[in-house]
Amino acid sequence: MLTERNHEGDEMSQQGSSDGNHGGGESRRSAAALIAMALSALGSHRVRAFDDATVALAQLCGTPEGERQVVTSTIDQVAAAVTQAWDRGWQPADVHRMAVRSLSVEEQSVAVDAMSDELARYAAATVDHRWTAQLADLDGGVWWPASQTWLDARRARGADWLSLLSHTVTVLHLLWTLPRIQRLTPLPGEALPRPTSVAQAPGSGPAPDERILTRVRMLLAKAESTTFEAEAETFTAGAQALMARHSIDAALLAAHARSAGGVEDEPEGHRIGIDTPYDGPKVTLLSEVARANRCRAIWTKDLGFATVIGYEADVEAVELLFTSLLVQANARMLAQGSRTDHRGRSRTRAFRSSFLTAYAHRIGERLREVADAEMESAAPAASQQGQQLVPIFAARNAKVEQSMSHWFPSLTQRTTRSVADAEGWHAGRSAADQAHLDGSVGRGEVGKRRTG
Repeated sequence: MLTERNHEGDEMSQQGSSDGNHGGGESRRSAAALIAMALSALGSHRVRAFDDATVALAQLCGTPEGERQVVTSTIDQVAAAVTQAWDRGWQPADVHRMAVRSLSVEEQSVAVDAMSDELARYAAATVDHRWTAQLADLDGGVWWPASQTWLDARRARGADWLSLLSHTVTVLHLLWTLPRIQRLTPLPGEALPRPTSVAQAPGSGPAPDERILTRVRMLLAKAESTTFEAEAETFTAGAQALMARHSIDAALLAAHARSAGGVEDEPEGHRIGIDTPYDGPKVTLLSEVARANRCRAIWTKDLGFATVIGYEADVEAVELLFTSLLVQANARMLAQGSRTDHRGRSRTRAFRSSFLTAYAHRIGERLREVADAEMESAAPAASQQGQQLVPIFAARNAKVEQSMSHWFPSLTQRTTRSVADAEGWHAGRSAADQAHLDGSVGRGEVGKRRTG
């Protein structure tokens, strides 16, 4: 397993404590100083000092002038902190994931408003489409009128100044202390408009067809809802077959456009949260799904996510399949119940860790069977069109490796913890292996293409 160590995580901002750029009267300088005091108190875990600073900030809001200065200073510092987070490689979903790990629900909502406000400053065409989609998934967006800031609007909805400022400064502290990570996309304001078709941008790989993704989601929803393992496996295999076929079609289309003088399409990176417990086995599952779909997965353990690198259609397949398989694996794992040893001591954790690890390895084998069958099925038609799948995908695999080396130049190889429970291992493998893929799945006959 590949893991990434963050060597730049010690970088810290000055937290916007200087008020020299703001100008204005004494109340504004006081607001900036009080925000700096509150941030310092949070950084050193001095709860009382933090409370004192935020109470003083709230008291400044007792006059119209004081309120205006507090709002302006706070909004300016939050916007600067969000901008720095983008510069350090963070995307909206990444920031929210960190907020979920350490902040309250109300503070998470403040973080979404802060990101929505900052992104609204740019022309929509210059913001990467993945950022827009992430913000939409978080129910983000500007909901407040143009005549107000989001802080004023929250106050107008009934929030008291003390709670509102405490939440906002806590979010500000999180933003300032985010470490540097890999920048996987252009910064807001720097993205190029996304082509709507390959014809408009020769060689640019097409985005995953929404109709295909809808069918895949339907199959995976059926796999998650059924109580019959054989049925679940068939639905999952069908989803893998659809995505594998779409990946082949996308690669052929991109190769054809490139040979006609188009630009080279490039791999992309997408971060997926990896929660505890059993984060190691979960990463193993993600790595197996990624491998079956010609992607690579790198685990940044201390920040709770993994980065999947591959071409867009393949990365989309990995995220959909991994999310569904994790739901299925957890359901089957929990159905096994708890375990104790001969002395009555719990061995449930070891059993479940071994279960998930075995499940991951066997599912990976089965997904690769389906993908290989689709390749074999598609090869004759591609050959008739003068295209050879093996060299096309060899070149794409090499590009994925190059992108991984560029984004993660300092990787460490990590072996997951050895399996400590034989029963859990066999139960997990059985859960993944029980069903036969008998009959056609997609365009490939995979029922007889099982490995031991």
